[in-house]
Amino acid sequence: MRIAMAQISSGTDPVANLSLVDEKTAQAASAGADFVVFPEATMCRFGVPLGPLAQPLDGPWAQHVSRAAADHGTTIVAGMFTPADHGRVANTLLVAHPDGRRTGYDKIHLYDAFGFRESDTVAAGETAVTVEVDGVRVGLATCYDIRFPRLFTTLAADGAEVIVVPASWGAGPGKVGQWQTLATARALDSTAFVVAVGQAEPADDGRRSGSAPTGVGHSQISDPFGSVVASYAGPSRLGVHTLDLGLVATAREQLAVLANQREFGSAASPVAAHKP
Repeated sequence: MRIAMAQISSGTDPVANLSLVDEKTAQAASAGADFVVFPEATMCRFGVPLGPLAQPLDGPWAQHVSRAAADHGTTIVAGMFTPADHGRVANTLLVAHPDGRRTGYDKIHLYDAFGFRESDTVAAGETAVTVEVDGVRVGLATCYDIRFPRLFTTLAADGAEVIVVPASWGAGPGKVGQWQTLATARALDSTAFVVAVGQAEPADDGRRSGSAPTGVGHSQISDPFGSVVASYAGPSRLGVHTLDLGLVATAREQLAVLANQREFGSAASPVAAHKP
């Protein structure tokens, strides 16, 4: 599989951000990519009201991405926002296939951490999602999901050999190191390729210093044995990488954590009060 990581910095205008999708998809396809992964919040960056911008998967924004996928014969994953209940939105990954099919994954774990409360305006998803890309089963996760191993082992159990993690990671002390470590840990947990694609570090100092997670860059591919096979720095960048999917079968035979995993209970019980 030839996969492109499109580390971009999206703005607040969904139409202008579509121009970035068109540009980077064309570049990736010309370099032989059959799968292009954009970050979370490609439609519109965090830090502004998202409700007025949300569109369904059959709306004009997603239709435009589908046309780009068809025009270039490549599957595209990009973060967008779709309408949800009670005036909130869903933080959705759009998967646009070249044949016109569209699939959505709604982020399950919401970023209520480090001073930001995503759940105030975003409704959580409930279902793990995999899709097929050129005969390869691909799992979907978004940003904060990367801190939750069970999602990744569930996706692997559902057949995922590659798990993509579009993100708009929050800045802060130690946060880049956490992102890099988590991407590799989840690859080891799932014995799959983890393709973690982040929003680029914003050029605007004001956006970097706010509480909204607007990106730190450092996109990364980790293989099923935990080796980092591609990594970027902070600024915008596009790269195309070949994944040796034979490593997945090898890892699942030699490093058989999925097969060896067992269900277990807890032996914890209340401590009896001491009576003299």
